[in-house]
Amino acid sequence: MSVTKAAIVREKGGPFLIEDLHLEEPRIDEVAVRLVATGLCHTDLLSRDQIMPPGVPAVLGHEGSGVVTAVGAGVGSVAVGDRVVLAPMSCGQCRNCRSGHPMHCAKFLGMNLYGRRKDGTTAYRDADGGELGAHFFGQSSFSNEVVVHERSVVRVEDDIGDVPLELLGPMGCGLQTGAGTVLDSLAPPPGSSIVVFGAGAVGLAAVMAARIAGCDRILVTDHHDHRLDLALDLGATHVLRAGSDTLNRDIVHLTGSGADFAVDAVGVPQTVRASVDVLNTGGTAAIVGSGGTGQEVSLGISQLFGRTLKAVVEGDTVPALFIPRLIAFHRAGRFPFDRLIQTYPFDDINKAAEDSERGRTVKPVLVY
Repeated sequence: MSVTKAAIVREKGGPFLIEDLHLEEPRIDEVAVRLVATGLCHTDLLSRDQIMPPGVPAVLGHEGSGVVTAVGAGVGSVAVGDRVVLAPMSCGQCRNCRSGHPMHCAKFLGMNLYGRRKDGTTAYRDADGGELGAHFFGQSSFSNEVVVHERSVVRVEDDIGDVPLELLGPMGCGLQTGAGTVLDSLAPPPGSSIVVFGAGAVGLAAVMAARIAGCDRILVTDHHDHRLDLALDLGATHVLRAGSDTLNRDIVHLTGSGADFAVDAVGVPQTVRASVDVLNTGGTAAIVGSGGTGQEVSLGISQLFGRTLKAVVEGDTVPALFIPRLIAFHRAGRFPFDRLIQTYPFDDINKAAEDSERGRTVKPVLVY
């Protein structure tokens, strides 16, 4: 076992505690990675507060980037010294995985949210030898070193210009979720209209992707003026304050007869309903945000006539293919994701979490 530093949640809603962690060596199909940084995502905070699994104590985090330090005997896709971005785990064997939809894996929940490998074990223990919930979204990147399955590792080319490895972690979750939902799942034709609910990292990634796709009307709603200003800089054509009594009517007016596409990057009942209400006949809404498990939404059947509502996990991408696309878009000046990021020393994880919850930071990245 190796010893590394990690942020551990030990009680519901409690702080992230920086502690020593004991990490197993990688198994035959696993990879050890020394992280250089990790994003902090809203989902991490939902799990900290036990609105979502796993239980506590646990090591969370799921937007890591770093360098491979060891590989199991059966690993062939990466080698020691490779630079990598970590992505969610998938089984590789179910129908969805085999048909190019690994983020809709039939075993996604068990492999990513329940804090264990598929055989029920964990590679992570605290200083007293106690087991910790880990393998969160295949990684648990709030640990300076991680052990992940080979399927959760995306190799990054050495020649990626001025893109720092420290900033790439969010491509494994938030950025690919927003951008992938637009480019891979919705695939709007040029000239389409699209509305994005929520101008966090996921929503703003969707905005940048909509511009790449050639949408001519890109509407964004949010409560924070500074995020709406950023949305305009990144390609939005119209911004609207969330919570307005006339919001849905205003969106329909600005799009002519309703939006062709909608992305709900918030994931609460009100925004799910709104994403359907603002659609044109024939339009499609994608739910990508999550307010936590157990929430329900009611829709009148007539609201769905001629419209499509679908939930999209992680952009419905193939991370090994999509993350390099995002890097290429960034290098071409078409996906300036670095404008969303504020970096923090890893030890300031609780400040980063507070800034994120208060809307002061769009995408915190913790640097080791």
